[in-house]
Amino acid sequence: MLIDMVKEEEFQNLTEAHLKDMLFYLLASEQPFGLLCNLEHVTFDPPLPEEIASNLQELTLFMIAGYTFESFEIEEDKLFFEAGFGPDNFGSVVSMPVLAVLQILVEETPILINMAQPRPYFREARAEEGVKSSLETFLSNPENRKFLKK
Repeated sequence: MLIDMVKEEEFQNLTEAHLKDMLFYLLASEQPFGLLCNLEHVTFDPPLPEEIASNLQELTLFMIAGYTFESFEIEEDKLFFEAGFGPDNFGSVVSMPVLAVLQILVEETPILINMAQPRPYFREARAEEGVKSSLETFLSNPENRKFLKK
């Protein structure tokens, strides 16, 4: 069944290799492109201000052109680029697993559609980061230290 196939490691590996090959081709050709991504798998560093983050759609199209194109990198199974957001061009490094790319577009036309699902380890790692971040936030308030067991 298709729903099972898109979760298989072999299918994911083949799709990831194809996505990388296409991205390397576009970069080498100096061809600007768009990436349609599920925001669930995207990380911003530094995090976007709430007024900007709240305006992003669940499926977001990132245009890779200009400085964003020049900053684009692929390392192992993740991609990174710098981008500006909102009216003040708030700068942030965008990162995601390669398999989080749903479509690659050139001139508004999809040239590659990804059916593979991102590997679950990325979601688990983000969940662990969230727990760690919550604990750090909790501990940053001296008043909360009284709740810790000694």
